[in-house]
Amino acid sequence: MTNTKPVIAVPIGDPAGVGPEIVAKALALPKVNDAANVIVIGDKKVMERAIGIVGADLTINVVEKAADGDYRPGIMNLIDLDNIDQSVFKYGVVQAMCGKAAFEYIKKSIEIAMDHEADAVATTPINKEALHAAEVPFIGHTEIFGELTGTPDPLTMFETNGLRVFFLTRHKSLRDMLDDITKDNIKRCVKECTEALRRLGVTEGTMAVAGLNPHCGEHGLFGWEEVNEITPAVEELKAEGYNIAGPIGADSVFHQAALGRYNSVLSLYHDQGHIATKTLDFDRTISITNGMPILRTSVDHGTAFDIAGKGIVSEISMAEAILLAAKYAPYFQG
Repeated sequence: MTNTKPVIAVPIGDPAGVGPEIVAKALALPKVNDAANVIVIGDKKVMERAIGIVGADLTINVVEKAADGDYRPGIMNLIDLDNIDQSVFKYGVVQAMCGKAAFEYIKKSIEIAMDHEADAVATTPINKEALHAAEVPFIGHTEIFGELTGTPDPLTMFETNGLRVFFLTRHKSLRDMLDDITKDNIKRCVKECTEALRRLGVTEGTMAVAGLNPHCGEHGLFGWEEVNEITPAVEELKAEGYNIAGPIGADSVFHQAALGRYNSVLSLYHDQGHIATKTLDFDRTISITNGMPILRTSVDHGTAFDIAGKGIVSEISMAEAILLAAKYAPYFQG
């Protein structure tokens, strides 16, 4: 695209959650306006209420396309899908209407990114129960993006304060996870992660593979995964020319990467990487979905129904998701 700043599409998420509020708060921040031209996809009435709730100094400008936006400070450019009936709408409640609307916002944001009207998408929280109530045939963002972009297996990366973390396995039990700790799976994942980093402009540095067992198993004393699967995978990858290290004890590798010793870490299971990033900086842990034809970043918190509509939610994660999308968009498009 020819814009001096990247255009970031932001669907407002489930209207009954905190998504509209964090969007309003984030767009009121000068640093967000300095970094990106944000086009919001949502419902005008919902966003008017959210702006009033948080007390943001914003004026809504309804547009048909991102190119029609007025991106001066204080203006929220909105593609209004007008799909929420305010007479029955409630904050903090699972509603089929809101699940359907949230899906429609995401779908529209993907369409304009795929059509090169936006350089990236930064998503807000949705509710799985609301999607189910609306009979939307997906359980979350990753599945929606995968299907609508024709990407069979999107790759998730977390970034916070420069620490990048990939995941070999995610949403499965620890018992089932162990079956996936294989040499072939690790080699495949490292190659995918390396390509994902390259698309984001990260071509220098070493990727580290976290250990699975305490002290990486102590040569079989605490488990054989490192000996039989992880170390052989790393050695074969090195022989193929990949800049890779490991296995390195999970109690130290994330700290080392945060200090800059490694450009990224391959976490072997869900909580191993989540605990590391969210302990470092919970609000600034941002999810990036790689391996797709478009770039997507996301806040890494939920709809927070318990505080929705109260104006007290923090906008830090939303702002960081937009800033990270703006940071990587030029590399991704190239």
